Amino acid sequence: MLDDGIRRIVVGCGDSGTSDGGAGALRALGVRILDRDGHDLPDGGRHLVRADRLDLDALHPALADAEIVLACNTHNVLCGPQGVARVFGPQKGATPTQVDELSAALSRWAEVLEQHCTTPGFDIRTGPGTGASGGLGAGLAALAGARIASRFDVLLDSGLSGIDLDGLVARADLIITAEGSIDFQTPHGKVPAEIARRAQQVGVPVLALAGSLGRGAPDVHDVGIGAIASIIPVPMKLEEAVANGHELLVDAAARSMRLLMLGSAVACRNRGRGKKNKRRVAAVTAA
Repeated sequence: MLDDGIRRIVVGCGDSGTSDGGAGALRALGVRILDRDGHDLPDGGRHLVRADRLDLDALHPALADAEIVLACNTHNVLCGPQGVARVFGPQKGATPTQVDELSAALSRWAEVLEQHCTTPGFDIRTGPGTGASGGLGAGLAALAGARIASRFDVLLDSGLSGIDLDGLVARADLIITAEGSIDFQTPHGKVPAEIARRAQQVGVPVLALAGSLGRGAPDVHDVGIGAIASIIPVPMKLEEAVANGHELLVDAAARSMRLLMLGSAVACRNRGRGKKNKRRVAAVTAA
């Protein structure tokens, strides 16, 4: 894109199977990552533990005039107990040993990036969004001058997406959202939590359906999600759940709507009783 003259680039940082701190993206932009002997490191996050210095001589010159915006989950950070390797590594299949290796490698990578960072005062290790997409946020912000921003601010509030989410929320009576797994991470910048936050501002109730309910799932009630439900009614293998995902989702939605209708019927019945009691009180008072 830079070679084509494009000077404003929005990078969507979502789920990633890598934890390389943005090293791969920087290599594509001309950066060489060297060990202490001056040899190029192999690809892959775990090799960054041997990173010693960077060669920026071939860094793409157009970056100096480019505006790069990283639309990401700003809750994700590069290093520490909540670093990208420790939080997301296990989800992507990393063993405990591999998680330790990746965490140590990204810590060393942060040291190297700090030596060349072009953004004064930028916290590479725990700054908001530095862990986005396996650490892509840290790499592009440190060396490419990218600006890290909430993906919701970039895509929704700027009008870039063409979707008036707040307008849709305000006109709704009920919002049904969904996520693959609702767990302790959901309140921290995930889409259902953001939808619930906006819905809460205008008093619209939110129901969330999920492929599974994990550790900390009830925490989502604190961010405005009124009720949650798993689409899997009985224990089953992952392959079976994926293969029958459509039917499971439809059935879960139908069950949830029946519960809502039942609750509405109970509420209407109680309102009716309340009116009768008021009439009885009025009759006694008149007598």
